Amino acid sequence: MLAIDLRNLTKRYGAVTAVNDLTLQVAPGEIIAFLGPNGAGKTTTIDMMLGLARPDIGTVQIYGKTPTEAIARGEIAAVMQTGGLLKDFTVEETVQFTASLYAHSRPSNEVLERAGISHIATRRVGKCSGGEQQRLRFAMALLSDPRLLILDEPTTGMDVEGRREFWTAIREDASRGRTVLFATHYLDEADAYADRIVLIRQGSVVADGTTAEIKNLASGRRVRATIATPNIESLRALSGVTQIEQRGDSLLVSCTNSDVVARYLLTETDARDIEISSQNLEAAFVALTADDATPPTVGARS
Repeated sequence: MLAIDLRNLTKRYGAVTAVNDLTLQVAPGEIIAFLGPNGAGKTTTIDMMLGLARPDIGTVQIYGKTPTEAIARGEIAAVMQTGGLLKDFTVEETVQFTASLYAHSRPSNEVLERAGISHIATRRVGKCSGGEQQRLRFAMALLSDPRLLILDEPTTGMDVEGRREFWTAIREDASRGRTVLFATHYLDEADAYADRIVLIRQGSVVADGTTAEIKNLASGRRVRATIATPNIESLRALSGVTQIEQRGDSLLVSCTNSDVVARYLLTETDARDIEISSQNLEAAFVALTADDATPPTVGARS
């Protein structure tokens, strides 16, 4: 049974089509990065999975159930970016109150420990940092022991160490079979932690595959070299050069023919420390989600 089964979803708000014939299937236990630029339709799609919005066309199933049925059974939970907290409650009181809303829930101390906030259990929510409040939302989402966890910008406000600890906890949960779908603007998180990346643009899926597959869709390579005074005009004249950046004595050349660029740097300049690499996830993201992009969909699941 699929954890997420979205078929031909379309959602309109007046003249605006927020989601356009979107289809997505996710197997149990996968960690999915759900990425796209602002206004791409990520939040609307998540709202439909959580039963907060109804599709105009198409169907949503969570482990074979409607969102309403899945929520009633505690099979789906979410960590949203804002809202849902009472500032005058303590952290522990917030979790205990939320637990009282379920017929069956995990112990409060267990989810506080899992979220890494046991040490601030007696602190009032209003005194918690943004990162601590996000961890509290994570703890609340774990109370029903959901089979599917949806995260919308989950590490907003967390420092580097906090983000690392958060994703370690998520990985441990996924290893026990929990399915995770997360939306984030931190592409390094998607690169490091996702089993699969789904890119959407203008409400539709434009790419779906592993991180390596997505990166391979960004054509070309990047040549990096150390050179004090490069001849930029000569570099621009080389075949296949698409972009040139100079940061101090570091030169970065994006191109479709790295051999030509490397040969020029080695034979015509005093460049050293030359490196050739594939484009990174950020480059793929920009290439595949630009307004005028027409990329093929890769690795589509059905």
